[in-house]
Amino acid sequence: MVYSLIASGSKGNSLLIKEGETSIIIDTGIALSRITDELDYYNLKLDDIDAFFYTHNHSDHYIYYKSIPDSKVYAIENAIDRDNYNVIDMYKEIQIGDLYITPIKTIHDCVYGCGYIVRGSKSKLVYLTDTGAFEEENLPYMKNPTYLLLESNHDLGMLERSKRSRALKDRIEADTGHLCNEDSADIARQVVGRDTKGIVLCHISEECNTPELALKAYRKMFIFFGKNINKYNVRCAKQREPLRGGDED
Repeated sequence: MVYSLIASGSKGNSLLIKEGETSIIIDTGIALSRITDELDYYNLKLDDIDAFFYTHNHSDHYIYYKSIPDSKVYAIENAIDRDNYNVIDMYKEIQIGDLYITPIKTIHDCVYGCGYIVRGSKSKLVYLTDTGAFEEENLPYMKNPTYLLLESNHDLGMLERSKRSRALKDRIEADTGHLCNEDSADIARQVVGRDTKGIVLCHISEECNTPELALKAYRKMFIFFGKNINKYNVRCAKQREPLRGGDED
């Protein structure tokens, strides 16, 4: 399995996952040209993508592209603004070629948001962003991933010191908002296992966080719980350039 976080952040998100002859994309919240440019790196065209999965209908994750046929679109019922698509059920695995995909719950101020577990022949990838709290029901599905792609949106101090409105700060900090660095790290330390090769911190705020602060929170949390963070390849996704990984990094 290989993957590319084509973009990750409040200005747009898209994730490509490839296993054998099967390729899927999760979320298209960026310009289609950026997606096709990254597909070129893998010698793929848009028509080569077997399925497009969506987490929710916020514009940084979902832009309606008419060039994507309904038959290739997958989402939880009523999760996206599209008349016809393949409806999938929470915690019900489906197969697309060489990949097995399971939607898992998020807690966010949207309609029926979800993250995804994606399994290949040897690897399991967990993709979970846009959630203000952790749904305990997800834990057994997320345990011991090969790759953990997890939201680490904001530093609480930076958020409070920012010039954002009180209402926006409250929205972000709410259980239906986004994960702060510490909450993200706490989830990660519960999830990682002996097969975990890589952790990617996603959806990092450009105004209320830095990669350095996010990584510091992770190191502190892992040390507190007696876990060696150096066992994992921990990286931070970016808004404007792809982050590639896979094949056990």
